[in-house]
Amino acid sequence: MRRAVSVLGAGLALASAAAGCGSSGGGDTLRVSGSTTVNPVAADAATALRATGMKITVDSQGGSAGGIAQLGQGQIDIAMSSKPIAPADRKAYPKVNFVSTRIGEDAVGIVVRREVVDGGLRSIGKAQLGRLFEGKIANWRELGGPNLPVFVYDKEPGRGTREVLDKYLYGPTGKGPPPPQSGSYAIVGGNEETRTKLLSTPGSVGPLSSAFIRGYPTLATLAVGGVQPTARTIADGTYPMSRPLFLVTNGPARGKAKRFIDYVVSPAGQRLVAKAGYLTLAEVRAR
Repeated sequence: MRRAVSVLGAGLALASAAAGCGSSGGGDTLRVSGSTTVNPVAADAATALRATGMKITVDSQGGSAGGIAQLGQGQIDIAMSSKPIAPADRKAYPKVNFVSTRIGEDAVGIVVRREVVDGGLRSIGKAQLGRLFEGKIANWRELGGPNLPVFVYDKEPGRGTREVLDKYLYGPTGKGPPPPQSGSYAIVGGNEETRTKLLSTPGSVGPLSSAFIRGYPTLATLAVGGVQPTARTIADGTYPMSRPLFLVTNGPARGKAKRFIDYVVSPAGQRLVAKAGYLTLAEVRAR
């Protein structure tokens, strides 16, 4: 992690669930929380299952890291995550048997305001990308773009989106330099917040699920090393910043949690994955 952060407030002190007990969603309401990337799929699945009488809450507190922590503390039944469970997660919650079910795949896009692309910058290299997020690029013309100041919206630590970018830039540890002390740099949270900030700030850039800019013509993705994040390039692995999407339980899912996960990986649920703009399991397996 590039920067240490407390994901949970000091008041959260529930005990960890017992190892191997399995996530059952056995209470009256199935509790789902975590990644804002997975959230659209989970929210649509919840809507469909509520019509059959299931009680489900879906939230996105703290992104992937927040969902994993909530699951570790026994506060939810299913964590949504856009990153794999890390050794640090297992160390933090040694009594929890994290079981991840893959539901699809997404790409982290380098999203900019349309004027950056229209001004001539359509692709960015790895070294340039590192300099950009390290606060070393002040104006887009330094990269061949328009004469426009750069404003970087970075993701807060623990977000799956940021972890993918960090690992691409700095290798498996994802450990890079500390954030720049700059008036042209700010840390944001989920995908919706990131998109809102990008929409409102000329010359801005941020890492964002590429699916989240559909329908927003004032935003665009930069190609990375000449490769745009498309269904084909994500599927064939040529786009360098794709990531699997998961639903995570404590032990094998049972009861309501199993019913929910089974629905998401079913043909009906996979149509929701495609609707959200992500690769389905069939597309992932076909590559």
